[in-house]
Amino acid sequence: MSRTRVRLAATGAAVVLAVTGLSGAAAADTTVTTTPPTGQAVITSDLTFLQNAVTNGIVIVPLPPATPAYADTTGLTTTLPVSGGVANIPAFNGDIQFGGDLLFVNIATGKTVIFKQLDLVINKGKFFAVPDGATAPVALLDPAGRVSVGRNGTAQTLNTTGLKVDAAAAQYLDTNLGTTFFTAGQSIGSLAVTYTPGS
Repeated sequence: MSRTRVRLAATGAAVVLAVTGLSGAAAADTTVTTTPPTGQAVITSDLTFLQNAVTNGIVIVPLPPATPAYADTTGLTTTLPVSGGVANIPAFNGDIQFGGDLLFVNIATGKTVIFKQLDLVINKGKFFAVPDGATAPVALLDPAGRVSVGRNGTAQTLNTTGLKVDAAAAQYLDTNLGTTFFTAGQSIGSLAVTYTPGS
């Protein structure tokens, strides 16, 4: 074997050793860190919906890490922090997952429903959630009304003037809470989403 071929072979072996990281120190030096996505969804339940719900004995309670706030003029706002997902809102694809659960209580019957794992699937235009004790997601809420999307650097936004109860959720809630209050397309309020992808 010529000296040139020996040098090339030696160089190739060194590259393979470096790439495969046979030493622990080399592996530690190439550790990649990732940043999770951030943002939130703010669901505003207007006064009309809240008054009708209470009149029918229905109470909705956001559970941590969701945070509620109430104002006499605007109603109840529920802030859900982004917990995962990959989405491109302006391109209408991907999904955004949120932390926090929603507890529905029928005071008259004492029955409850908890929705977990809220997931906004962008191209379907729906919030899905998994009822406690189940595995299959249920279509929960449908953004409606005037929809606006935007991007500022890496931050993305989705705002809708309407938010409605999905037909699947209305049937599930009425059945499991023992009520006839929920209906398909029932208006709840509005939605504002901010989302910055992870890196």
